[in-house]
Amino acid sequence: MQRLLNYIHSLTDFSEKSWEVLLPVLTRREFRKDDFLLKENEVCHSLFFIEQGYCKSYYDKDGVEKNTAFCFEGEVATNINSFASGERSTYNIQACEPLTTVVFDRQKLFEAAAQWPEIETLGRKCLRLTASRLEEHANIFKLYTTQERYEYLEQNQPHLLQRVSLTDLSSYLGIARETLSRVRKRRL
Repeated sequence: MQRLLNYIHSLTDFSEKSWEVLLPVLTRREFRKDDFLLKENEVCHSLFFIEQGYCKSYYDKDGVEKNTAFCFEGEVATNINSFASGERSTYNIQACEPLTTVVFDRQKLFEAAAQWPEIETLGRKCLRLTASRLEEHANIFKLYTTQERYEYLEQNQPHLLQRVSLTDLSSYLGIARETLSRVRKRRL
């Protein structure tokens, strides 16, 4: 759990006592490739800190996956709205390769946060960072052409281009796989 502790310290000041209080909230959980961390219509009861592997968030629109996010090592995967409100999720979160996570239990986290201000601050900053990543993706679509979106990923998120399949990447960029292949060829 050292990677998680490093992540926490990168977000906020966090005492040894707060870490001790947080430990009972956490469980390590492994997922096989294609396992679901969260399914559409379920309530999200967890934050998933990714230790190893990566996962994707996607909507199923008429039998077609529409990828909206990828979470890699050192990031948190969750459905912010469902986690905060207790409403059902409108999308899926699925492992794209074998995945090792540290799971924050929602109820236990809320109880710990009510008692310890450092834990409440951590939760707030973690959710803010996750929301910021989602907003970044939305802005890419508002501001950039297809070619510019791909170039943005090359410059700012090259790990996506190295690890994510062409099918998932094209869905994430909102283009056909053939279009993505043409864009990539132009960049060579």
